[in-house]
Amino acid sequence: MTAPALTDRTLPTDRMPKTLHVVQDGPVLHVRLDQPEHGNAVTDAMLDDLLAVLDDQDPAVRVLVLSGAGDDFCLGGDRTEFAGHLDHDPAGGGIRLSGTKARRVCDALSGNPAVTIARVHGRAVGAGLALALACDLRVGADTAVFRLPELALGLPVAWGGLLPRLLNEVGAARVRELVLTGRTITAEEALHLSILQKVTTEADLDAAVTAWARPVLRRPAAALRVTKALLQSHTAATRLADASLLDGELMAAVFAETHGTRRGGA
Repeated sequence: MTAPALTDRTLPTDRMPKTLHVVQDGPVLHVRLDQPEHGNAVTDAMLDDLLAVLDDQDPAVRVLVLSGAGDDFCLGGDRTEFAGHLDHDPAGGGIRLSGTKARRVCDALSGNPAVTIARVHGRAVGAGLALALACDLRVGADTAVFRLPELALGLPVAWGGLLPRLLNEVGAARVRELVLTGRTITAEEALHLSILQKVTTEADLDAAVTAWARPVLRRPAAALRVTKALLQSHTAATRLADASLLDGELMAAVFAETHGTRRGGA
């Protein structure tokens, strides 16, 4: 399945990100990951583009829709880029910086004054699941699948605050099993686990997004902003000690040790 073309008014050419397709249609902002030839894998350039778009967001935006171009929503972080960071700095400085950006992006989505909607199709893997989970509302095609392959890749589940959000939304026992096995999660199971809040056919994804956006756009702006802030505050409070501040450090340390050792022939 491919995401639909966006034909509404686009941002000026000099502000258009290279890894995203961004369209603002009045109070609705569409942000599409736009590297389909690479499965929309998350790179530092994509993180920079996302931060720029979210930081420069029009205050009039009431709904933000996050989607992916091509056959998949997002196949996770770009491991080739991680390896390049390690080549450049064996101590993991580049990976730490990337991890910090990832957390900032996910925090900007979850703390966004607009209601954020993830429109998920195809595969959402690792960092792709983290981006979707950072959104307020998540609708997936009935063919969508989710996976956390980090352990199999020699990495901790430490990207963008994914783990505390997953624990908060899904629950510790289920998350433990998903993380340790790395098995594939179907759309129906994702709905049962609250990773998704709605599942529909591929053809009806946009209609589902519109059905959520329409009542949100009718809500008084001030009440919507305050309610979102309250929801975010209460959700954060249930996380107790949020160790995701250390995500970048953990990613750098484990990736450097695991992959550095492999290169050394151990």
